Formats: sequence, C-alpha cells, structure tokens
Amino acid sequence: MTVKKSLVLASSSPYRRELLERLQIPFEVISPDVNETPLPGETAPALALRLAIEKARAVASQLESGLVIGSDQAGSIGDRLYGKPEDRNSAIEQLMSASGKTMTLFTGLAVVNAGSGNEQSDVVPFSARYRALRRDQIERYVDVEAPYGCCGSLKSEGIGITLLAELSGDDPTALIGLPLIRLTDMLTAEGYLPLG
Repeated sequence: MTVKKSLVLASSSPYRRELLERLQIPFEVISPDVNETPLPGETAPALALRLAIEKARAVASQLESGLVIGSDQAGSIGDRLYGKPEDRNSAIEQLMSASGKTMTLFTGLAVVNAGSGNEQSDVVPFSARYRALRRDQIERYVDVEAPYGCCGSLKSEGIGITLLAELSGDDPTALIGLPLIRLTDMLTAEGYLPLG
C-alpha cells in the first residue's frame, strides 16, 4: 500500500485549483511569490518552464516534506510572446493580433519533492486557432468574460471557446493551465498514485 504524501499546489490561480480538484485528491494551496516578468529574449516555452520550476521551488523551500506542483503558461504566435493581459485594452490588443492565427500555449509543469529535493519538469504545448474576429466581437467577449488572469486573454472554459476555430494537443487540460495527464505521470513517479 502506498502512503500518500502531502500535496501542495504552488499557485494563486483559481483555474489550476479547479483542475487539480478533478483528480479528487487532497491538496493545499500556497501562493508563491515569484516575479513573472520574462527575461530578455526568453521564448514562451522557456518562460513557462522557468516559472513553473521557480514557483514549485519557492513553496518547497518552506516545507520539510510533501510534493509541490508548480505550473505557468505562456503563449506565442511566431516570435511574439503572450502572457496575461494587464487590462481591458491589452486584452483587446492581444485578441486583435491573434485573430485568424494559431497561438501555441505552452504550459510549464514542475513537481518538487520538498523532502528529497527530487524535481521533475516538462512543457506541454496546446494549439488554438482563432477565428477571424471583429473588434466589436472581441470587446463584447472581454467585457463579459474579463479574461485578465488568462494567458493570451483566452478563457476557453467560458465563452472564449466561441473565439476559436480549432484546438489541437495531447492534453486538453493544458489549454486551461494544468496538464493533468502529465501531472499524473509525475505524481505516480513519486509514488503518489491518484487512483490509490
């Protein structure tokens, strides 16, 4: 029989919390204090991975034991980096620039064992192709959904799904910000079996 280790989500995101609740396993939430500013020239996958690891390490350093999950997301279209919009205007601008294009959302994931120091990390990509959007459609969406905590201003679990023409990727939960398929693999490798 496997003894369950304590599990901590290093995140202030309500979306990641809701996703982790799907696994029906007990966990705590501790918000990490990590600067999310991209480094000069940093790519979306590198940024997402770095922040996921930094968040998990920041919380793990406060604990004697347990598994800490860190995650972050960054998007890109070509060389342009997309993060969380600062306000209404930046959300509208992000979506105008994404109109008719495909954005790849990269979700960084890290699991740190606070007791042993063992770390696992990965980046899970997911692509979203936007419809050709009019400004008035975008403004209505932003005013209704207020997607300010969402990478690329895309809140796909709400009416944001109507902005999209196609989705593609191996794990649909990566689109929202916590890839549960890959996370299950990492937890299992640490002897924490979500299904017992």
